[in-house]
Amino acid sequence: MLTLPPAVQELKSALNRLPGIGPRSAERIALHLVQSKQDAVDLLIRSVKEAKEKVSLCETCGGLTETQPCPLCSNSQRQQECICVVVKPTDILTLEKSQAFKGQYHVLGGQISPMNGVGPEDLRIDSLEHRIRENPVEEVILALGSDVEGDATSYYLAKRLSALDVKITRIAQGLPAGSELDYADELTLGKAMQGRAALPHD
Repeated sequence: MLTLPPAVQELKSALNRLPGIGPRSAERIALHLVQSKQDAVDLLIRSVKEAKEKVSLCETCGGLTETQPCPLCSNSQRQQECICVVVKPTDILTLEKSQAFKGQYHVLGGQISPMNGVGPEDLRIDSLEHRIRENPVEEVILALGSDVEGDATSYYLAKRLSALDVKITRIAQGLPAGSELDYADELTLGKAMQGRAALPHD
């Protein structure tokens, strides 16, 4: 039986590790690339290499950027008194598309998950506390998922940040149970942001 050449199988395996690309899609992309003109492949390689070299995490918020600080953190027109806490850098892109929030962001870099060995010390909580102490922050909005890990992280943050004299709220309205921000449309996110509620911290 005819099989793919070893190099193509290796390329397929590498592509299959990317999010959203299953075995069949990985095979189609791999076959397309090996049959493409060299110029097109070189352009793809250069683009991937350049993006990896130029893009890093903002030292302030943890979002994706090519400059320090990122354009959002350096924008004096954005509200300084409100910080929206998200799980990952791409959550910022999702919320920005909804145009429902005009303040600052803070990426945690994950959620508390004892089963996966992730504790509070593994998240960017210390830097969040530092930002709250050093800036005129009045409200912290928790825009985390509505799954078990999101709930646990939200309530942990509400309790820990309660000593800093800031209002702690969480977006909730309209988000399906167990979902992440990636799967919510702009309208739903806008309503969720508007309908945020205060979290108990006792």
